Amino acid sequence: MRRVVPVLAILAWRNLWRNYRRTLIMLLAIGLGVWAMIFMAAVMRGMTDEMVRNGLHTLPGEVQIHQRDYRRDPSVVNSMAPPSGALLQALQQPPVVAWAARVRVPAVLASERGSRGVTLLGVDPQAEAPLGSLPQELVAGRFLSGADDRGLVLGASLARRLETGLGKRVVIMSQDPHNNVADRGARVVGIYRARLSGTEERFLYAGRSVVQDMLGMGGAVSEVAASAGDYRHVAAWYPRIAAAAGADLEVVSWTELDPFLDTMLGVQDGFSLVFMVVIFLALSFGLINTLVMAVFERIREIGLMQALGMRPRLILAQILLESLFLLVLGLAAGNLLALLSIVPLESGIDISGVALGMEMMGMGNTLYPVLALRDMLMSTGVVVTLGLLASLLPAWRAARLDPVRALNTT
Repeated sequence: MRRVVPVLAILAWRNLWRNYRRTLIMLLAIGLGVWAMIFMAAVMRGMTDEMVRNGLHTLPGEVQIHQRDYRRDPSVVNSMAPPSGALLQALQQPPVVAWAARVRVPAVLASERGSRGVTLLGVDPQAEAPLGSLPQELVAGRFLSGADDRGLVLGASLARRLETGLGKRVVIMSQDPHNNVADRGARVVGIYRARLSGTEERFLYAGRSVVQDMLGMGGAVSEVAASAGDYRHVAAWYPRIAAAAGADLEVVSWTELDPFLDTMLGVQDGFSLVFMVVIFLALSFGLINTLVMAVFERIREIGLMQALGMRPRLILAQILLESLFLLVLGLAAGNLLALLSIVPLESGIDISGVALGMEMMGMGNTLYPVLALRDMLMSTGVVVTLGLLASLLPAWRAARLDPVRALNTT
């Protein structure tokens, strides 16, 4: 058998190129199909990753720690003490790479021209920067210099709505722990631009110590956010943080805070697999036709091989080898084309023309395709598996030919 396989491989390879035009056309079809599979999977993966990243920027941190009633009522009453003891030790150990404590409460921002409900974030910029939760682009002014900075940083959309700007004084109002209105005047020191205009209108940044003094919170905070730098594997480490936090605090991952994004991430591979199967099912008709024609052209030859003692299972194996060679060549061409076309686009595709529609999906103005090895392996598995299954019919028909009738075929 070891000697037979190389001979069958040589015969299969030569038979494949007897009609090289037909073979090249089929290779082109398979290559383009494989490229389409990988390209669409890269675009879908990029869209999903972008939605998750934007969600994490809007809801910073892969894991958040709150007082147990905070998510139900995000007021200053449901605050917590800053991390200490076992929790502080857990936050300072790998795989956690960054963590920050912040004040996060509902508030009202008022200018000379109007007022608007916002989420007031009292932050320490030095702790927040490694989390990636600070605005990435300032269109005017500066960001907060520290936790005791008395200025305010607001979004460009919010500034337009309130008809205020850099250097203007505004009033920020919220409730203290006794349900009394606490307010203070502050000067706008910075205006930021976010990927999503909704983020610009929602979040207002102030120094954490200043907000704590305004609300009479002492050293208490609303939440603690932590990150290990990989949102896909948060389930592997956040239970340790939950154990260190104890029963009085609630520790939740981003998958619980935003189930929609978690669901999108979970079904992404399923969508990619369905798309790949659909594409190759269409291509399989061309593959079957190619092999059927190859068998039809060689009926007398196959009959002669059977008459000389070649077993049907060897004829079956030869036809399947022809199909395998065709599939492998098409896969190589498709993967190479995917590499050449997707890698240059990973720096970003401008989709500002449909920015409003994309914003509804939680995306920004740029799409970043992601070429993942798992998508290339998935496409390879789909093509080889379905391709060989589709090839079984013409291979089986070739193996079932009657030698006498085949030799008498004109």
